[in-house]
Amino acid sequence: MKVLVVNTGSSSLKYQLIDSSNERMLAKGLCERIGLINGIHSYTNSENKSFVNECVIRDHAYAFKIMLEALISNEYGVLKDISEINAVGHRVVHGGEKFNKPVLIDDSVIKIMEDCIDLAPLHNPAGISGIRVCQEILKDVPMVAVFDTAFHQTIPDYAYMYALPYEMYEKYGVRKYGFHGTNHRYVSRRAAEIMQKPLEKIKIVSCHLGSGASICAIDKGMSIDTSMGFTPLAGLAMGTRSGTIDPSIISYIMDKKHMSVEEVNDYLNKNSGILGVSGISSDFRDLIKAKDEGHKRAQLALNIFAYRVKKYICEYVGVMGGIDALIFTAGVGENNAYIREAITNNLDIFGIKMDKKKNNAAKGEADVSKDRSNVRILIIPANEELEIARQCKSLLEAVN
Repeated sequence: MKVLVVNTGSSSLKYQLIDSSNERMLAKGLCERIGLINGIHSYTNSENKSFVNECVIRDHAYAFKIMLEALISNEYGVLKDISEINAVGHRVVHGGEKFNKPVLIDDSVIKIMEDCIDLAPLHNPAGISGIRVCQEILKDVPMVAVFDTAFHQTIPDYAYMYALPYEMYEKYGVRKYGFHGTNHRYVSRRAAEIMQKPLEKIKIVSCHLGSGASICAIDKGMSIDTSMGFTPLAGLAMGTRSGTIDPSIISYIMDKKHMSVEEVNDYLNKNSGILGVSGISSDFRDLIKAKDEGHKRAQLALNIFAYRVKKYICEYVGVMGGIDALIFTAGVGENNAYIREAITNNLDIFGIKMDKKKNNAAKGEADVSKDRSNVRILIIPANEELEIARQCKSLLEAVN
């Protein structure tokens, strides 16, 4: 089964074609700056043939067209005809409380996605747009929605509820939803394979650390808590997001800086986090370079980030009553040895002991825990596309 995995953003289209019979990536690409005059389409196939084209990508429909043309091209293509695509898996950010597993997309599913637009105003409209365009082009191909929020539907009510008047939950759906669920699910399953233990018998803390970041407590293969909340703004200090703050700070900022609700929301999402503290960059590589040059605010931003991650790890170890594996994944988690070491420093009390040489030398998937350590410290590259392809295959095999 060949599965086309699609991740539609407001001005981008990321895709990957996977042969789910052997889980081999056949091709991948990214259409960026959709709607602008300086669009970019980058593409790579399994034989490492690649190109980067600058072009006008006027809308998402045109992005899908050039994606499909690349997949069947004589020079770069991996398909003879688009009829070889057996299924399309769509990454959808928000499914509210309605979905705890992947579903075949029909009008009722799209309606629920539309109902969740208030909860994910930047993401769900783009996802719906991508689905509708794909339905027009690949009319008879089954399409599956895989929701980032689905994995976190196992979080118990006492962990997802906020201490607000109950009507806020009943009438408006105000609760913790959590995000990055597709990757947290993938890396937890991969950790069980690496450890050669049943997933149902291990306790995991998964650290998805990128420009957006979240921590997840996974017990017996199920998410029981996560750091992001009602929106992806909650939890850790991130690249440009503030993370969790005293709620009264919001009205204080609005008063002092004469901001509207929309302006303060933008301020917390796009101008805060490690960018706001450092005043330099939201890129951790820039901060480490500045830190090495003696920039105190860069060091402060890095300290804040590592400290918040460490706090969540300790909290989740306590909640689960132990830990068997600590996972680092996503851009920063996979590639930044300094951050990993800063986070794991002084966690020996939980049996979390990092081998610094292994950590500094690590590339790709790696175990960087000390020999005979009680807890495995694993670096597992994110692979949401493969997880979506797996879920598509399982669902379609079950319904056919």
